[in-house]
Parts: sequence; structure tokens; C-alpha cells
Amino acid sequence: MCAWIPLEESHMGLSIKLFLVAFFAGNFQPNRQLPGMGGVMGSLRVIELQLVAFIMVFSASGLVPLLDLVFPAFATVYLIALSRLCFPSTMALPSEEIFKGGRLFQLYLLVGTTVGLFLPLAYVLGGFARGDEQAVRSATPHLFLLSFQILTENVISGLGLFSVPVRALVPLLYTVRRIFVVLDWVSDVWLKTLPPSAPLGDVAWFWFGRSLAVANLGYFSINLFCFLIPRFLPRAFEKYFRERKTAEDKQPGSSHCSNVEAGRKAD
Repeated sequence: MCAWIPLEESHMGLSIKLFLVAFFAGNFQPNRQLPGMGGVMGSLRVIELQLVAFIMVFSASGLVPLLDLVFPAFATVYLIALSRLCFPSTMALPSEEIFKGGRLFQLYLLVGTTVGLFLPLAYVLGGFARGDEQAVRSATPHLFLLSFQILTENVISGLGLFSVPVRALVPLLYTVRRIFVVLDWVSDVWLKTLPPSAPLGDVAWFWFGRSLAVANLGYFSINLFCFLIPRFLPRAFEKYFRERKTAEDKQPGSSHCSNVEAGRKAD
């Protein structure tokens, strides 16, 4: 296990600080593509490149445990195997969205983005500013996995190579893993204590970290058990088998074979 280098004295800590500042204050334009580039790189949007930079910086910083570093590779190999062996794509082009909700659902997603991404980013940035190493180490694995999840969803949703069930399993797999990571985060912040004479700013920061960890645990637990498993995943399989049946019906000779089979049953 590597020794911990104080964040304010390390070049990596400075790099992470600069990256997070750029993430908040820089060119955050999710729909803009890179100019003058074709192919795969031309389809990468700025937000995806920011996520790649985020992942690379934190991977090299030593802030993410080995198990969480390996998990995206395992998940990627598993998803590719499923797409080839179990749920091959039936469409040449990417299919439509799996779940379309109304304004209430959009508000639900906005709350999740704020609680799961932006506030933890602010918490990590604040941890660097305050020299709170425990806060940075506790929240970074969650941000690393969430960034990988968003990047994976963005990439495979634009490709027709992956079927709807495989796309639906991405948030499911990552959410299950992140719940265990957030449990460690909750344990870290709730085991931490403050001296009785702590300044008001330290007390506010202390309870902000506790509240944020509990909020992430609550939101993503509800997301997993009340949305992804009972609603999102069944709808993905229903959509997949409906598309598969439509593709089989459009194949040449499928109607003739069906008529012949029906005639045999009648005889």
C-alpha cells in the first residue's frame, strides 16, 4: 500500500485542483463536437473528453482503490460478452431511449445529477482547499465510478452494436458497485469526530459531508430498487424482444415459413 502524499504538496493534487476548477468554470458544452475530426474522435463530445480527463487524473492519483480501478474493465468485458453471446443487437442504428419520462422524471434526474455528481465534485474541491484528506479519499471512488458510468452510457448509446438490454445493464452494474462504495463513504464521515471547540465553518463542513454521503446512499438505493430493477430493466427487455420479433418478421421468407408451419399444424 503506497504512502499518502499530502495533497497540498503533491503535483497530482495540484493537477486535480486545476482540473476540477476547469470542470466547473470551463467550457461545459455537452453537445459540441470536436471540429475538424472525423470518425470516432469526431463523435466524442466535450463532456466525454472531460470525463476521460477526470478518469485519467484520478486513476493516476492513488485516490481510487484497486478494486474500483479494475471494476470498469470487468464491466466492459462482461457487457461485450453479453452483446455477442446473449443479446446481440437487432438494429444497425442505435435504438430510441429506453425510458421517456415527463417533467417529474426529468426533475428526478436533475436531483440525481446534482446530488451524485456536482455536489461531490464541489466536496472534493473543498476538501483540497481545506486540506481535508479524508473527505477527498472518501468521495473520489464514487466520482470515479460515476464518471466511468456516464462515459460508458454515452459511448454505447451512440452505437448500434449494443442492444437495449446491454445498455440497460450499464447503470445497473455501476449503481450496485457504487452503493458499496458510498457505504464506505458514509462509514468514513460518520466515524469522524470534531473537537468540542471546533469553529463554525468546520462544523458546517463536517455536517455537509455527512449529509452528502447519506443523500447519495439514499438516492442511489431508491434508484436501484425502485426504478432500475422494477421498471427500467423490464422495459428494456420488452423493447428488445419486440424489436427482435420485428426484425425476424422483416427477414425474407419469414412469412412463407410461418404459413407453411401453420398449414402443417392444421393438417
